[in-house]
Amino acid sequence: MSTQSQGRVHGKVALVTGAARGQGRSHAVRLAEEGADIIAVDICAPVATAPYPLAEPADLKETVRLVEATGRRILARQGDVRDLAFLQQTVEDGVAELGRLDIVLANAGIAHYSPAIDLDAENWTEMIDVNLNGVWWTVKAALPHLLAGGEGGSIVLTSSTAGLRGMENCVHYATAKHGLVGMMRVLALELGRHNIRVNTVHPNSTNTDMLQNDPTYALFLPGKENPTQEQFQRVARNLNVLPMPWSEPSAISDAIAFLVSDDAKNITGVTLPVDAGQAIRW
Repeated sequence: MSTQSQGRVHGKVALVTGAARGQGRSHAVRLAEEGADIIAVDICAPVATAPYPLAEPADLKETVRLVEATGRRILARQGDVRDLAFLQQTVEDGVAELGRLDIVLANAGIAHYSPAIDLDAENWTEMIDVNLNGVWWTVKAALPHLLAGGEGGSIVLTSSTAGLRGMENCVHYATAKHGLVGMMRVLALELGRHNIRVNTVHPNSTNTDMLQNDPTYALFLPGKENPTQEQFQRVARNLNVLPMPWSEPSAISDAIAFLVSDDAKNITGVTLPVDAGQAIRW
C-alpha cells in the first residue's frame, strides 16, 4: 500500500489543542483518518469569562476513542494552553511516546461578546491570554521538536473571519485573531528555511458549542425574549454567500488536512478563509 493510499499524513504526528470537542476533535479525528498519530490537549474545565460551558474530561475521552477507532495512536492531556510548562511537558511526552512531531494545529480558543465601551479588564485579559498568548505558547512548546526532526513540518493557527475584518461587539476577540495573522507571517518567514510552513485558517461561524448557545443567540437577536437556534439560523444565513447558516467542523478539517499535507507543499504565509464566502459578503 502506498503512502498516498494510507493517507495524506501517514506516519506523521500532529499536536492539536482544544481537541476535546468541536473543531479540535474534528481535526484530530480527520488527521488520524489521514494516517497521523495525535497529541491532544484540552483544558476540559470552565474558563471564567467564557459565557457557555466548555468541554469536560468525558469529551476528551471520546476524542481518544474516536482517534483510536481509526487505528492510530493518541496521547491526550488535560491542561491549559496558558501554561507553557504544561505544554512543553506534554509535547515532550508525546514525542517520546509517538516518536516525532510534524504538525501543529493551534486551535484552542474561547468566545465572548461585548461592546467595547462595556468590556472590562478581566474579559480583555483572558481573551488575549487564551486566544493569542495560548497559541504562541503552543508554538513555542512545539517548535524545538519540529526543528529537531529535520524534515520540515506544518503549523496552522486557527483564526477567524474576525481576524480579517472588523466586527462589532468583539474587540478583544478580533484583536487576538488579527494578532494570529501577524504571528503567522513572521513565523512563515523565519521557519521557511527549515521547510516548516505556517498558515492561518479563518472559519466563519461554525456549528460547535462556541456558537450554539444562548449568549450568541441573544447577540444576533437583540430584544427577542428567549431566542431559539431556529431563529438564529435565519439570521445567520444572511452572513454568508453560500446558502448555509454556518460551517460544519468537518469543512474546516478538510481545509486543514489539505494545508498540512504535501498537496500544499508550496503554500506558506497564507490567510485561508473557510467561511462560506462571509469575508466577501461584508
